[in-house]
Amino acid sequence: MAGQTKTKRKGANTSLVFNNRMYFFLIPALAFFLILWIYPVLQLFYYSVTNFNGVNYDYDFVGLKNYAKVLTNGTLVNSMKNTLIYAVVSVVLSNILGLGIAMILNTKIRFKGLFRTCAYFPALFSAIVVGFIWSYVYMPSSGMIASLINLLGGDGSAFNPLGNYNTALIAICLVEVWKGFGTTMIIYLAGLQTVDESLLEAGRIDGCTEWQLFRKIKLPLISSTVTINVILSVIAGLKAFDYSFIMTNGGPGKSTKTLMFQVYETAFTDQKMGRASAFSVLAFAMIILITVIMLAYMNKKEVEL
Repeated sequence: MAGQTKTKRKGANTSLVFNNRMYFFLIPALAFFLILWIYPVLQLFYYSVTNFNGVNYDYDFVGLKNYAKVLTNGTLVNSMKNTLIYAVVSVVLSNILGLGIAMILNTKIRFKGLFRTCAYFPALFSAIVVGFIWSYVYMPSSGMIASLINLLGGDGSAFNPLGNYNTALIAICLVEVWKGFGTTMIIYLAGLQTVDESLLEAGRIDGCTEWQLFRKIKLPLISSTVTINVILSVIAGLKAFDYSFIMTNGGPGKSTKTLMFQVYETAFTDQKMGRASAFSVLAFAMIILITVIMLAYMNKKEVEL
């Protein structure tokens, strides 16, 4: 008995030491998190109340003047409007397209693997590559779409969506949809493959149409997948910067200046790092607020479904 007790105690002590040592593996990740995320965020809040220009470290404390300027000069309203339009269009189209293609590819059709690869292929390119490709596609006169218009007897030189104030933002939204719908499709496809086929067969026996099967069986069962895709798409849309910078440089006028583009322009073009930091803080707060509201709404819809 004494030997068994001693063995148990030794095993318990060894396990305790092993568990304590496991915490040491967290140190590198925690260090990176503190240095590369927490410290920059705290520094952002600090610079937002100074007149730091990004170059000269001889700056002064200005209090909330940067925030007041951002809120009153109209740039926040314009960039927020553009960002919300961008987010709504990209979220709706990428999720509808991704879910539709996922449902088609979840059926018994030939060459499913090839079609899945082709649909996901745009997601593999970097934003810079995609931006340059679509700049050529949208190019007036000699671009791909303009050449097709010329081939059909139209005037390809009149086709210039990136140069039109009313269409430029939607044009770059479609680029985001083209690149992003493959990712949403893969996630939806994974969710659809978890749906029990016997439930669908029971619904068909009861006389349900394909739309009723989707609405009453498939959609409730993949509601968590819908939530994931919508939230990821919303976050990506609210952080939009790449295509407005690469394809239009915020133009024509201010039609494609998103929140992140406005932060970049204020910081590096106007060299007002303090004001850009204030802009970033407000944008960060708005993104968090919208994401939390969307997450609460989507979770509520999951329960209702």
